[in-house]
Amino acid sequence: MRRISIAVALASTSLLATAAAAQNVPAASEADPSEEADENSQDTTATESDTITVVGSRIPRIEQEGPAPVVTITSDDILEQGYADVPEILASLSQNNGETQTAQDYGANTFTPGAQQVDLRGLGPNHTLVLVNGRRIANFPMPYGGNSNVADISSIPAGFIDSVEVLSGAASAIYGSDAISGVVNFKLNEEVEYTRIDARVGLTGRGGGESYRLSLTTGFETDRFYTLIGAQYSHQEQLFGFERDIQDSGLDNPTSDLAYRNFLRTDSDGYYIDPGQATCDSLSFTNQGSTYYASREGYGFEYPSYATTPGYFCGSQEAWGYGAITSGWDQFNVYSSSGYEVSDSVDLFLDAQFGYVERQVLNGFKTWYYQAPDGDESGLFYNPDYIDVTNSYWDDGLDYWQRIFTPEETGGFENAMIKARSYTFNITPGIKGTFDPGLGEEWNYEVYYNHAEYRSRISWPEIVIDAANDFFLGQPVDDPTNTSGYQRFDADPSRLFTALTPAEYASISADTVYNPKTWVNNFQATVSTAEIFRLPAGPVGFAAVAEIGDAGYEINPDPKALTQYYVGIQDSDGEGKRDHWGVGAEVRVPVFDFLQLTGAGRYDRYKYADNDFGQFTYNLGAELRPTDTLLLRGAMGTGFRAPDLHYVYRGQGTVNSSGADYYNCRLDDASASANDCIYSDWSNFVGRRGGNPDLLPETAESITAGIVWAPSSRWQFSADYFRVELNDEVLNLSTDLLLRDEAACRLGTTFDGTSVDVNSPTCQDALARVERYDSGPLAGDIRLIDVLPVNTAQQVTDGLDFSADGWFTVAGDWDLSLGGSFTYVLNHTLLQYPGDPVIDKFDVSEGYGVAREKGKAWATLSTDEFKISLTALYTGELTNWNWDGRIDSSVWYNLSTQYWATENIRLNFWINNLLDSDPVKDPTHASYPYYNSSWYNSVGREFYFSATFWFK
Repeated sequence: MRRISIAVALASTSLLATAAAAQNVPAASEADPSEEADENSQDTTATESDTITVVGSRIPRIEQEGPAPVVTITSDDILEQGYADVPEILASLSQNNGETQTAQDYGANTFTPGAQQVDLRGLGPNHTLVLVNGRRIANFPMPYGGNSNVADISSIPAGFIDSVEVLSGAASAIYGSDAISGVVNFKLNEEVEYTRIDARVGLTGRGGGESYRLSLTTGFETDRFYTLIGAQYSHQEQLFGFERDIQDSGLDNPTSDLAYRNFLRTDSDGYYIDPGQATCDSLSFTNQGSTYYASREGYGFEYPSYATTPGYFCGSQEAWGYGAITSGWDQFNVYSSSGYEVSDSVDLFLDAQFGYVERQVLNGFKTWYYQAPDGDESGLFYNPDYIDVTNSYWDDGLDYWQRIFTPEETGGFENAMIKARSYTFNITPGIKGTFDPGLGEEWNYEVYYNHAEYRSRISWPEIVIDAANDFFLGQPVDDPTNTSGYQRFDADPSRLFTALTPAEYASISADTVYNPKTWVNNFQATVSTAEIFRLPAGPVGFAAVAEIGDAGYEINPDPKALTQYYVGIQDSDGEGKRDHWGVGAEVRVPVFDFLQLTGAGRYDRYKYADNDFGQFTYNLGAELRPTDTLLLRGAMGTGFRAPDLHYVYRGQGTVNSSGADYYNCRLDDASASANDCIYSDWSNFVGRRGGNPDLLPETAESITAGIVWAPSSRWQFSADYFRVELNDEVLNLSTDLLLRDEAACRLGTTFDGTSVDVNSPTCQDALARVERYDSGPLAGDIRLIDVLPVNTAQQVTDGLDFSADGWFTVAGDWDLSLGGSFTYVLNHTLLQYPGDPVIDKFDVSEGYGVAREKGKAWATLSTDEFKISLTALYTGELTNWNWDGRIDSSVWYNLSTQYWATENIRLNFWINNLLDSDPVKDPTHASYPYYNSSWYNSVGREFYFSATFWFK
């Protein structure tokens, strides 16, 4: 009875897993020794005793395919296709075509250091529901991009994974909130009969970034009791930008050779004040001996032709590489699944997971500039004793100093690191079994309580405003004659151009420490049966679910970070929870032998802040089998997502922000293009954000329709159309789009001359959100942008998914397996406000990083003892950095081999990025690391070796 109850546990196995067996048909020596397989048998038809539950349904069933496509990646696939960790596994999915954050995204490292996400259909990672063994996990405790709550897939131990099941499309009628673009379920190992040890080492062909992993899974069982225990330790060395030739210097920039501006002085217009060759020579020991007398064309301070002469500063080309390509970590995970068979129809069970990880990531070195007591971050101050105010080209007496500190000043790279120590915890006690209500077949039931938690301690260095101002500028001077509007200092520039000692740096800096946490509590009961009663065409299946619980989060920031204490940051707090309950039911009806219909409905109720709302969702599906080899399928459903807790509860805060000042750019030059403004009118200003307790849920509608053809037990082909419409999406407008709109609304036309209605919703909103200086030398410049999340946007995406799997015998005992998947997105549009023009995300001028085409293909040649696989990963063209064209498509290859040395020892060797390919070149990419780091990295060729041992 216990094995049956395991099989019918929520989302325990995908239907496609059974189909995958038919497509790959591994020999006995290629599977776990515990699995008895006939290497010559091709019969993979499920029997009545093979009751399984598919992701996207709670009803036990035996068919290999359902009304909606489900993709399954097995543990064998993970080895054969060369995936080193969970993010790589999900990055290979053609449906995962959204732009997510990486270790090279400096903003991501500040908010979510080391965390990794999945983004099905490109609707944003917060719209994909992530489950482990069919149960929710706690989100990463810091908000993604400072806004939303997302699951951290890097916290899931790859060594415990039995399979990954992916259902793309709205599934809220089954799972409730969050399942808008799809569901990813990680099924962990359940086998208890063998002890298994895995050891893996990873190296890179270009050096650096070494990794190690060791995992142990063991267990035992008696007549009534069973337990499985797994432990995994993994280590990853941090890989730095300066360790790769294509991004170790500013000279790699395809558009300019601008050095890193560590020591910079300018006037109020941003023109550089020449420190002199000798000054920079005295600083040449900094930045590991790479600081020099550098210049920037067009920023000269030589009246009257200063705009056409070089501007000078002390900087370094190598300092651009002071960041991470991959973060470093040490991670330990423990997983346990135990049960006790009380009787033939009742099992008690307890599942538990614990994870601990220490991460380090270099996010560059900190910056100082003058920050005024009133919060003004222009960096300007009045410095008449060191400025010739009678000079016609510097007559306002205003000065600007900037310092970006160097490794020698901080005392080494270690003192510049972001450091995160995190704990994840998930425990699920419950009871499951069968009962006979006298209505036909036995019913399965499961009742459990689940508690999941994610806690972190995150620290990083910041510059203390008052201490740094005093150190560099001295005390402010009370000057009644000062009419500049800025504080006066008698500040000697030699202080700016003198390197600090580590002790001096320590005196003006401090570590800011956050202790965030998230949690989920859920009590759930499910019942299901494969046959509630029987129709002429077959049994009617039924399932029902009821659940109640809550979820919450606390940022627990450094209190000083909420005030004007650190340079460039006045952060926001966030704390809150929501209560939830839901009920749902699902039915499967065989109308005819060749036609089966499914339906599900669910009602959820949420309570948070002062809101109390309910949401009903449904799913309808049909499976038409006109022949034994052909399936026509379709499904439609609705979804919803309760508002992100941080969107609701976030307190007011500000951060440094920047963008092109399109308004002033177009005032100066009516013929300027957007790219002209990006290069010539880039501005720094304050970004302010807060939460909105009045947010309502996002809603979605989804449809899929397709065909599956299996001409034999060895081959299967499928093609499916998908469409997802997301409504009332919570959105913070992008800075760039907001500034473009504001300029167009002030001037009455867009860049291409199209007239703009100043009374339109977009114009009214943009003009209200952008605050400009009223007076002084910065009059008319941007001071602040105020962003508030609102239910406003609509996204619609549709496209086609294709897949093929099959195998045949090529010679003797050699089998050749072939497969592939491909997604082509037909459309992906965004409507920010009702009445606005629809934005096409594939229009390069809009600047979105969504892939239209993505796919993979693989070939595996195998015998009883040996297997070799080649996998190709394809990504289509992407928008370039300049938003005026596309970068080329790419294909990267992974090669893997498996060898069974004995019946109980398997050796694996694989090479990722077989051809040692670099990221796709973008000749317009002027921003470090000079390529699209959301999609590519410069790690280069990677080598992995692993050994697996099974024994009783």
